[in-house]
Amino acid sequence: MSYAANQSLLWTSADIELLPENEGTRYEIVDGELFMTRAPHWRHQRACGKMFRELDIWSESSGFGEASITAGVLFGESDDVIPDVVWASNERLALLLDDAGHLTGAPELVVEVLSAGTENVRRDREAKLKLYSSRGVQEYWIADWRLQKVEVYRRENARLVLVETLMGDDELSSPLLPSFSCVVSRFFV
Repeated sequence: MSYAANQSLLWTSADIELLPENEGTRYEIVDGELFMTRAPHWRHQRACGKMFRELDIWSESSGFGEASITAGVLFGESDDVIPDVVWASNERLALLLDDAGHLTGAPELVVEVLSAGTENVRRDREAKLKLYSSRGVQEYWIADWRLQKVEVYRRENARLVLVETLMGDDELSSPLLPSFSCVVSRFFV
């Protein structure tokens, strides 16, 4: 649910601190617009966990970086988000991780798993795509557990563009992650 009814009202990270803490409610701000979401569907969370697991196993074996699930990314006071999964190289992680344990800039890879609802889909496909593109994310995966597909956006000419849509038996790999490879269906079983 978005709370941008009054366009002159821009939400900040400080405003989130004043909102009630309800178990299962997550608040995010994109370009000053507040998004509130409830606890996701079981299958959504399973897909997040499986995508994290594949990235984490690869990260541990390669030593190139780290994956995290639901890590806070504070791009600025009006852009404070919680992606489903992120991956950052060791070099970038050393520069971006603050004392509170939040990333203060773009990790190389961000993954969002779509939740049901027009507002949720708009947030991930439009607002977050624009945010991640403008803030320097190198690659953005949008996963749809219902359709069992992953859309891969990569940075080209200073913006994220859709480069492929992968289904079931398709193999997902990335120039960011040397030798990483995973069959898409493994994220959704």
